[in-house]
Amino acid sequence: MKKILQTPIASKDIEQLDIGDIVFLDGYLITCRDMAHRRLIDLGMKLPVDLEGMAILHAGPIVAKDGESWQMVSIGPTTSMRMEVHEKEFIKQTGVKLIIGKGGMGPETVEGCAAHKAVHAVFPGGCAVLAASRVEQIERVEWLDLGMPEALWVCRVKEFGPLIISIDAKGNNLFDKNKADFNDKKGPIVEEISKHIRFIK
Repeated sequence: MKKILQTPIASKDIEQLDIGDIVFLDGYLITCRDMAHRRLIDLGMKLPVDLEGMAILHAGPIVAKDGESWQMVSIGPTTSMRMEVHEKEFIKQTGVKLIIGKGGMGPETVEGCAAHKAVHAVFPGGCAVLAASRVEQIERVEWLDLGMPEALWVCRVKEFGPLIISIDAKGNNLFDKNKADFNDKKGPIVEEISKHIRFIK
């Protein structure tokens, strides 16, 4: 059975998630990357979208104008670690519950998610057109002066995913766990291989 999060997302729903869980999103998803984070945190500008209980996607989408409306063409995630310097304070100020991107994030985001009951999730890379197909409608765009990739695109989505929880609200980081597991296994394997290639200088 699919785990589906519905916006606005409640803290109790976030607290039930563990790293490695796969979820999908129904409701609203707002693209929000480097410049939006900088405007809020560094410049103190008020966001034109209320993110309390909402979900954001670190992405620079390709969008086409269709008459008076917009159509999502491609919406692949961008590297989340670029937002690490701002994400903890961003979570605190906005009340965002679900952050989606590519790759992992660091200790500041882990702290922010634990303190304010939020999670980070990874959307599989290379699936930008699939992601676009989950966008039912672009309801509006804000801060278009930043350009198409950096603008805030307010999207209504249905079963957006799969999303792999990489940071949960308990302080766990899937990428850190995987690195530790790999390093634990690597030592004995390298030692065994070395026994058979000692003759190589």
